[in-house]
Amino acid sequence: MDCIRVKSAEYVADFRILVTFTNGESGEADLRAMIFKYRTAEPIRTVDEFQKFYLDSWPTLAWVCGFDISPEYLYELATGRSTYQNQSA
Repeated sequence: MDCIRVKSAEYVADFRILVTFTNGESGEADLRAMIFKYRTAEPIRTVDEFQKFYLDSWPTLAWVCGFDISPEYLYELATGRSTYQNQSA
């Protein structure tokens, strides 16, 4: 699989975002567990602040507080599949 990138992201509800990737796949990523796990995400633990995400230069989801989420992890959350292929022969 080529390097996965985020094409677009749209707020759905609560801590869920609909993410579309450059390979044409899309899915809904529920980020609640991640947002409440990491201390750096404290500023975005309200829905009002969570909704203020943007796509950074990678592009991936980011917030002004410095918290961001890799495209690969977003892909796994949104599709249920890993971007890493089994390399065993």
